[in-house]
Amino acid sequence: MRLSPTVQTLKPSATIAAAAKAKELAAQGVNVYEFTLGEPDFITPVHIREAAKEAMDAGHTHYTPSSGIPALKQAICAAAKRDHGLEYEPSQVVVSNGAKHSIHNVLTALCGPGDEVIISTPYWVSYSALVELTGATPVLVETTLESGFCLQPDQFAAAVTPNTRLLMLNNPCNPTGAAYPVETLEGLAAVAVEKGIPVLSDEIYEKLIYEGSEFRSFASLSPEAKDLTIIVSGVSKAYAMTGWRIGWTLAPPDLTKAMDKLQSQQTSNPCSVSQHAAVTALNGPQECVTEMLTEFRTRRKYVLSRLKEIPGLRFADPGGAFYAFFNVSEYFGKPLGENAVVVNNSSDFCTALLEDAHVALVTGDAFGAPGYVRLSFATSMDILESGLDRLAKFLNP
Repeated sequence: MRLSPTVQTLKPSATIAAAAKAKELAAQGVNVYEFTLGEPDFITPVHIREAAKEAMDAGHTHYTPSSGIPALKQAICAAAKRDHGLEYEPSQVVVSNGAKHSIHNVLTALCGPGDEVIISTPYWVSYSALVELTGATPVLVETTLESGFCLQPDQFAAAVTPNTRLLMLNNPCNPTGAAYPVETLEGLAAVAVEKGIPVLSDEIYEKLIYEGSEFRSFASLSPEAKDLTIIVSGVSKAYAMTGWRIGWTLAPPDLTKAMDKLQSQQTSNPCSVSQHAAVTALNGPQECVTEMLTEFRTRRKYVLSRLKEIPGLRFADPGGAFYAFFNVSEYFGKPLGENAVVVNNSSDFCTALLEDAHVALVTGDAFGAPGYVRLSFATSMDILESGLDRLAKFLNP
């Protein structure tokens, strides 16, 4: 069969590919220290699991409205008001099969051939691929270690052309963990309003913020900014519900109607049971979020202290999410590990590290950041300690 040109040129997700390679090695009996996937290692909290069981027993196992059940839309609006002071109506919500699906809905509804979408690098691996699926062109704008990997307002303004359709912003950011300073967000909002550019604000890590950083939803910066903002969020990261596949958008009414129509043709509706569980996640006790954040805070402190002990690694302290993103280019061209392998790029570095030291990281090449690698610290302290021991030994055998 002849595949479509779009699918033929589509690249697989690098994070999923890295995890698959690590699992393949583990299946051969190798003890692999896995730091690739961006999901909490905690089980979904018990009160949320119980809500799912109750939903099944109550018969909530059928089709729902295409854009989500009313109770979940109301809970999403209530959370936006409670957490960010934002007023939204349930008619402005589309519940989807995870935040990635929500992003795809936004791009499909807004973009097409000839359009341009501004994305700052480093960026989450799926951003550019999802843009390309619409026929639009990703316009990649490089950020720097010195800026904390935050897109600056003047960079945004300089990247805008008559074809610009959208800015994609991820705060806090995957893969860097960057949490945008409020003044930088305000500057970006001013540019968006001045030039009339909509902003897709991916806020999936909004509850994972560390000391010294502050989260502000992009839509809260001004009424004019809100009119241009499409918030993307979900329950995956904050409530350890990655497998439940519930994400959503909060958007202007006309766009919401378009995405609802699109989703009705794509998937009919998100999982009914997962939607009821998400209602409890948002409306129920929030101590589970605080407990997970406390554990992530401990892990973050440990990982950063260990990385700072290794000569030649450069990185910006992550203000949010659960990633350390560090530059390893100082080690290119040098013999590494027991096999004294020499590498010249991040992808080969990750391959050699996995094969030699059995430590799995994700290459920065996949995030538009050559020379860097990403480590997820969403795993146990025991694994972090052993894995970082192996990384240090690999770099300085």
